[in-house]
Amino acid sequence: MFTGLIEEVGVLRGVSTGGEVMVLKIGASVIMDDLKIGDSVSVNGVCLTATTVGDHTFTVDVMPQTYRNTNLKELRAGSKMNLERAMASGGRFGGHIVQGHADGTGVIKSVKRDQNAVVFEVSPDHKSLFKYIIPKGSITIDGISLTVVNTSASSFTVSIIPHTLGETVLEHKRGGDSVNIECDVLGKYVDHLLHYRSSAPDEDEKASSGISRDFLAANGFV
Repeated sequence: MFTGLIEEVGVLRGVSTGGEVMVLKIGASVIMDDLKIGDSVSVNGVCLTATTVGDHTFTVDVMPQTYRNTNLKELRAGSKMNLERAMASGGRFGGHIVQGHADGTGVIKSVKRDQNAVVFEVSPDHKSLFKYIIPKGSITIDGISLTVVNTSASSFTVSIIPHTLGETVLEHKRGGDSVNIECDVLGKYVDHLLHYRSSAPDEDEKASSGISRDFLAANGFV
């Protein structure tokens, strides 16, 4: 699990591809302090596993599912990327719950300055994500924990303070660039549970629950 607070901007030192499989060699410094083989690292908001750890570099494998559903396939040697190690159990939770499981990608429609802030307008590739995107709600853009400002029928906006802009890859993003999007996991679970409860339970579930109208009436619930 991650918090969406980027620790540093890394640089892609090398990339090898084969079909929809990639191996990324990433240059970093801050996160290398205690990084070990097998550790999880958020790379542009995608949870990946360190497979080798060297002197200021580490490698990660990208499998076909991740290749197809994120913007990692667009990376080239020299590309910059947001990096965050998995959350430490004793650390402060300054962002929101980020799993590193991107729900899809989106395209930056515009970048506009609003006094000391910069407003990014993003259009998700999958319109179905809008059921999880609400004003003042949490959203992750390329691994960055952000707050939704407004939504429209086809896009949403986030407002970036100068510190966040200067310490993440958003500083290098322009209109037309793609970003990884992860919606708030709480909304996804609520949506799943509502749809699950609205469907008729099967006979095994009825039998195992032990709850019936008679049971509820006998215990004063109805």
